[in-house]
Amino acid sequence: MTRSFNSLSPPLRGAALMVAAGLLFALVNTLIQHGAMNLAIPSARLAFWQYLIALLFSLPWIFWAGPQMLRTGQLPLHLLRVALSAAGVQMWVMGLAHVPIWQAIALIMLSPFFVTLGAGLFLREAMTLERWLAVGLGFAGGMIILAPWSDQFSLSALLPLGAALTWAAVSLLTKHMTRSDPPETLALYLLLLLTPINAVVASGEGLALEAGPVIWVLIGAGILTGLAQLALAKAYSVADAAFLQPFDHMKLPFNVGLGVLAFGFVPPGSLWLGAILIIGASAFLLNREGQARMAAAR
Repeated sequence: MTRSFNSLSPPLRGAALMVAAGLLFALVNTLIQHGAMNLAIPSARLAFWQYLIALLFSLPWIFWAGPQMLRTGQLPLHLLRVALSAAGVQMWVMGLAHVPIWQAIALIMLSPFFVTLGAGLFLREAMTLERWLAVGLGFAGGMIILAPWSDQFSLSALLPLGAALTWAAVSLLTKHMTRSDPPETLALYLLLLLTPINAVVASGEGLALEAGPVIWVLIGAGILTGLAQLALAKAYSVADAAFLQPFDHMKLPFNVGLGVLAFGFVPPGSLWLGAILIIGASAFLLNREGQARMAAAR
C-alpha cells in the first residue's frame, strides 16, 4: 500500500493527502460537536484538551526539530499569531456547540476571501478586478448561507464567521513572517504556545475531565487533529498550493455527510447555492491568477 502510494506523482500524492486531511478534520468536527452538544463539555475545555493531546502526539517531531528552530527575531509577531489562532479555535469550537456542521464549515470557507481582501489592504498587494469579483461572489455565497434575514438566524452563526476572519489574519501574518522565519519555526511556536493560551482561557470553567465517553471523545479529537495537521503539512510539501485548493473543498461534503449521519443535520437548498458561489469564486480566482503567473513566467 505504501509502495503504491509513493509511486504516485507528487501532485496526486498531494491531492490524496489533502482529501485525507479534509476527512480527518470532518471527523474531528463531528467529535467536537458531539462533545459540546450531547456531552455538554464546555467549549474552552474542549479546545484545551483537543490541542494538548495534538501537541503530545506531535512531540516526536518537536524533539526532532531541535532548539535551533526556536531562533527568531519576530517573537512579538509569533505571540500575536498564536493569540489570533487561539481566538479562532475558541470561536470555532463555540460555534460547533450551537450551529450545524454544514453551516459552520461553509462559513469557514470564506477565510481565503478575507485573506485576499486583507492582502490588498495591509500587504499592499494589487487588488485586480478578478480579485474584487471573486471576493464579492464569495461573500454573497456566505450571506446566502448565513441568511441573517431568516427567522432561523442565530447570532451563534457569527462565531464560525469570526473564526474565518481571525484565521485569515493568521494567514496574512504567516505570509509576512515567512520572509524572515522558516515555516517549521512558525509551526513550532504555534504548537508550543497554543496549548497554554487555551489553558488560560479554559481555567475559568476548569480543566478536569469526567470519566467515561468524554475522555475518549477528547483523545480521539486530539489524535485526529494531529494526524490531520500532519497530512496537511505533507500535502503542501509535495504539491503546489494552487493545485491543492480545489481538493480542500472536499471537506464540505465530508462534513455535511457526517452531520447528517451523526446528528440528522440535513442542510437546506440555500447551502448548495451559497457553496456553489463560494467554490466557484475560489476556482475562478485560482484559474485567473494561475494564468497570470504562467504568462509572467514566459
